[in-house]
Amino acid sequence: MHQRMLIWHLVAASLLLGQYALQTTLRMGIALLCSLLFTFVYAKAALRSRRAEQVLIPLLDILQSVPILGFLSITVLWFVQLFPGSLLGPECAAIFAIFTSQAWNMAFSFYYSLRMLPKDLSRVADLFHLSAWQRFWKLEVPYAMPGLVWNAMMSVSGGWFFVVASEAITVSEKTICLPGIGSYIAVAIAQRDLTAVGYAIVAMLSVILLTDQLLFRPVVAWADKFKFEFAESRDAPRSWLLDWLRQARLWGQLMTAPAILWDRLRMLGPRRPAGRRPLRIPLPRLPFWRHIDPWPDWLWLGLLGAAAVASIVLLARFVLTEASDAEVAHVFVLGLYTLARVLILTGLASLIWVPIGVLIGLRPRLAQRMQPLVLFLSAFPANLLFPVVVSFIVAHRLSPDIWLSPLMILGTQWYILFNVIAGAAALPSDLKEAAANLGLRGWLRWRRVLLPAVFPSYLTGGLTASGGAWNASVVAEVASWGTTTLTASGVGAYIAQATVQGDHPRVALGIAVMSLYVVIFNRLIWKRLYAFAQRRLALD
Repeated sequence: MHQRMLIWHLVAASLLLGQYALQTTLRMGIALLCSLLFTFVYAKAALRSRRAEQVLIPLLDILQSVPILGFLSITVLWFVQLFPGSLLGPECAAIFAIFTSQAWNMAFSFYYSLRMLPKDLSRVADLFHLSAWQRFWKLEVPYAMPGLVWNAMMSVSGGWFFVVASEAITVSEKTICLPGIGSYIAVAIAQRDLTAVGYAIVAMLSVILLTDQLLFRPVVAWADKFKFEFAESRDAPRSWLLDWLRQARLWGQLMTAPAILWDRLRMLGPRRPAGRRPLRIPLPRLPFWRHIDPWPDWLWLGLLGAAAVASIVLLARFVLTEASDAEVAHVFVLGLYTLARVLILTGLASLIWVPIGVLIGLRPRLAQRMQPLVLFLSAFPANLLFPVVVSFIVAHRLSPDIWLSPLMILGTQWYILFNVIAGAAALPSDLKEAAANLGLRGWLRWRRVLLPAVFPSYLTGGLTASGGAWNASVVAEVASWGTTTLTASGVGAYIAQATVQGDHPRVALGIAVMSLYVVIFNRLIWKRLYAFAQRRLALD
């Protein structure tokens, strides 16, 4: 009788976790589609106008550094008021929170891939007179597709990493739990139920394996045809599902039906008369306009400066209603503590994962074998390690300022690995053959071929990893297990404590200080490295 009850309990728990996993996967799928749309629109808008780029890219730096708890504290009340008396409001808030953990690295990857677009391909597009729409879908999206696919995989993993904060929302001392694996983990941690935590890990691993086989592995194999190379790759990634779909007649008919329908609709429309296009002769630029051209740029910079000053004044008035000048200075010091952790951990992660990522990316079969494991490790929520970390720190009386720090890079180090794998996998076969013919081996091959080839991709991974580490500091600098709570000194812990207390002025202060550090560091370091990569390492 006892065994039957245990079996029924396991079956009921499995069904319940299956339902939770389906609901969490649905939220993450909706957020991923929104992130993809945001990526295309945002990155393209930043590239079309230099003045827009001066606003959108620094704004993207700020957005990736704003913690999920910061987004939730601002948006959840708005969504709840938008849909009063319904769970649709918290559902929208959770999807938006997952979106904020997915969109930024995809937008960075697509934007910088287009910045590295070879000039030869742009000239060919101009010779064929491609329209802006054709240029986007026939040139820009295919060229950026390998890196975008791997960053989409990382985005889904990042969504799993923050799913606990997304589905168990705590704002103003009120907790809203949505049905899903994230809220299940949050309740299990609060009740110190290790068995329930184990169930959640098994459910999450099952969903990741299914997602890898049914979605990511076919997409990676399909995106391999967009590699920029002149010789066909001998060891291309394979997918059993993609091979089956290519052999299925029904799938081929479904894929060709939209193109056939579009051609039929174009034939029904008015036809342009045959003939040559009129020759457009550019008008000569008068010397007078050379003196006028800089003025729009100066005017635009002046408007940006005025907007920044106005924002700072409004923010200062809002913050100083609760915080004193001494507390503001203290928060800047806390930001320096978190900055030191981000720099050290990003550097250590780079030393570890860049060589490993290159070795995996150069071997497609090894990449396919490692892909599910890497997806699971990158999706593993840091909250599940809190029992081990907190117990270890308390038992050995260690400093939380040091030993809580690795939790910051636990989920964000994978941005480096995924982007390096994408850069190594996109390495042209003819370039590898040329290196082999020249007899480049050992460190000389790494220094002359491999590291320069993956450096642009590494920059995207390093940039998003450092931004993600700032974001994860809100979760990592305050670790709880049952009634035991450990706190490290840093701006992340400051934001987390202010969010739980519903202290919006202090939340705004912490986010503003964090965003300021991120923007300054990205402008001084990462942007200059990108300029160097575009100038010296582009495949032109």
